[in-house]
Amino acid sequence: MREPVLLLAVLGIATSALAQDPGGPGDLLSSLTEPKDYVQKRASSYDRTGGNEDYRQIVPGETLTLLDEAGPGVITHVWVTIASPELFHLKKLVLRMYWDGEATPSVEAPIGDFFGQGLGDYFLYQSIPLAVGADKALNSFFPMPFSSHARITVTNEGRRKVDAFYFNIDYRAHSKALPADTLYFHAQYRQCAPCQAMVSDGKNLTGENNYVWIEATGRGHFAGVTMSVLENADGWWGEGDDMFFVDGERLPSINGTGTEDYFLGAWDFGGKPFSYGLFGAPVVGAERAGARWSAYRFHLDSPITFTKSLSATIEHGHADDRADNYYSVAYWYQTEPHAAFPVLPAVEDRLPRLHPAGM
Repeated sequence: MREPVLLLAVLGIATSALAQDPGGPGDLLSSLTEPKDYVQKRASSYDRTGGNEDYRQIVPGETLTLLDEAGPGVITHVWVTIASPELFHLKKLVLRMYWDGEATPSVEAPIGDFFGQGLGDYFLYQSIPLAVGADKALNSFFPMPFSSHARITVTNEGRRKVDAFYFNIDYRAHSKALPADTLYFHAQYRQCAPCQAMVSDGKNLTGENNYVWIEATGRGHFAGVTMSVLENADGWWGEGDDMFFVDGERLPSINGTGTEDYFLGAWDFGGKPFSYGLFGAPVVGAERAGARWSAYRFHLDSPITFTKSLSATIEHGHADDRADNYYSVAYWYQTEPHAAFPVLPAVEDRLPRLHPAGM
């Protein structure tokens, strides 16, 4: 039970007692004797008539606003469940979050990818900041502070109506301003479908052709990533090293030893799915074309800090020699304003389609 307390302490949202002594399950209970300086609030899809139709429908092209509230405050939990007849609706509904009246979102991702469901299908897993409960309950526990305003939307880019979209967003309303150095939550979707296989001498020091999770500017820290892979060819796809370039480095100051190593597994993930608080591979496939994989790692124990910029990348195959499909969401905290996000790929391009490739 150390890990839930650790999450709060690392991200600076915990009470002082929890931050000073994240020692065990007793901390969660003992903190209940301390007074709280916030008012608990919730934005939800409940039936305003008092009936039981506690959902919203979203027609194609429509944007539904989930939260539109003044600050200061901190979102502590987001829960969503969806009933839709459309195949791959997890890839076709787009989640966006805006802090303090910004014109461009700090969070932009297909809703499934944001919750770690990067291949358009539901699967169960449990981590500290993200979890999917039976059967289709999508949960985020990332703290999301806002000083003056928060707005969260979902846009239906599919072709069919969402029959029922349920949501609960829990947040703390504060009477006092948040600390001036508060960092804001960000999440960004990226993909390569397929990645471009490179022909080289098998050496890669600069990461020039790596798959990019994020390129951020400002001051902040990298909190983690969820990533899914659809294999376009037979064989093991995971010989790629993670490389982090901090504050404009030409060569990475953090360099890993293989994809499964970065996600804290080993030996091709052992052929078995697993999920733990800070790392996991809840979808593990066979090493052949068409195989599907999903993995995550959260750096809550020690976020990767940057003062000017960060480029977080990973090789797609050894020295970028494979042409598989990669889909990812990176999560980080930073000062505003943030760098411009890449243009979100068109909805048809986001769908996990096989691109057969000979190796």
